[in-house]
Amino acid sequence: MRKSLIATALLGAIWGAPLFAETLYSEAGEIAPAPLLAQIEQTGFQAWLAPLMSKVNQLPEIQAQQAKVRRAQLLVEAADRPVYNPELGVSYQNASEDTYTLEVSQTLDWGDKRGVATRVAQLEAEILLADNRLARSQLYGELLMALVEQAQQAKLLAFQGRLLESAKQQVAIAKQQLEAGALSQAELQLMQLDLASKAADHANAEQASLAADASVLSRFGELELPFAEFIGALSVDTSQEVGPDLPALAGAYQQVMMAKLVSQQVAADTNADPSISLSAEREGEENKLGLGLSIPIQIRNDYREAKAAAGTQVAIAEQDYLARERTLTQAAKLFHLSLPRLQQRYREWRELVLTSGAGVQDALSQQWRAGDISTSDYLQGQRQLANSYLAGLSLESALYRSWLDWMGQSGQLESYLQRQLGREGV
Repeated sequence: MRKSLIATALLGAIWGAPLFAETLYSEAGEIAPAPLLAQIEQTGFQAWLAPLMSKVNQLPEIQAQQAKVRRAQLLVEAADRPVYNPELGVSYQNASEDTYTLEVSQTLDWGDKRGVATRVAQLEAEILLADNRLARSQLYGELLMALVEQAQQAKLLAFQGRLLESAKQQVAIAKQQLEAGALSQAELQLMQLDLASKAADHANAEQASLAADASVLSRFGELELPFAEFIGALSVDTSQEVGPDLPALAGAYQQVMMAKLVSQQVAADTNADPSISLSAEREGEENKLGLGLSIPIQIRNDYREAKAAAGTQVAIAEQDYLARERTLTQAAKLFHLSLPRLQQRYREWRELVLTSGAGVQDALSQQWRAGDISTSDYLQGQRQLANSYLAGLSLESALYRSWLDWMGQSGQLESYLQRQLGREGV
């Protein structure tokens, strides 16, 4: 009980907050009034998400995806053109009576090659759009996690910096107390060791913050990006089932449809299409009109093996879809199991932070100076404080990572962000 009291009192003493029960750490690592907690949780997306999405849309990866979509749309238009063009033939025979012949022939698309090719191109475009949506959601997940890590490391660096400054002040006070005979040399050494430990922690936090900045810089080419934490907006949509409607499975399901359609395309491409012809001939003084019909005879090759191979591809696509569905089902179960538990632990931690410092403020620091508590107890309280705050940061990072990983992996993240903008734009 005594150590718990020490830790809560230090929370006020180190930060110099007269009423710690009415304060809370904000996103930037600064102290924010406790009533702002609700505002922090309900931070609007409009202020930062729209500019961020605009920057994301300018990234080369996104531009390449959009170019692929435009190419697929052009291929759909190209596939909807007639398969065969008419043929024009002209001939001349020099004999006792000269013969002139003009012939026009047209091959008929008897096997509906054009129709099947159009459906294949349309389905390929749909697959590309589904893959594009999934890739964009995954990219948004990676980019947002990089920004989250940058914000988290900035908070940690600010916290370690404050601890270091506080330790320096306490060592200076300890030296004064040593001169006055109120503190032993061994206790001063404990304070100096604690200062060295906090300096090392601050250096490690600086390195981690630089690594997070480098990650953002490598992705966006700049460090200062519009971003605000949205931990209060993380939610679980239990109504979304793992099935063909899930964006991450839409492409795999359409691949099954494509395999079936390709089987039809093989049949259409190997179909014997007849040709009809109309000819006009003049032989000497005599005019002739002819009508012809030619049908390819598939005797030497009936394309049986090609059709069987196309049928086998359907089974392969179905198994690929089932494997993908199983993987996503397991990931969904893990997500729906872990996120609510992490949220519960985070709420508990935050409630304790809000209430644990009430009534003690900086009493512990005064008691240490007065010699009412030992230096070892004082330092133990500091460590409890640091561990408590670091545990909260770890929970925040785990919440973001769990949510962003699933939303990106399942392909739902971009549509979720667009809905948030739509709601706030109403």
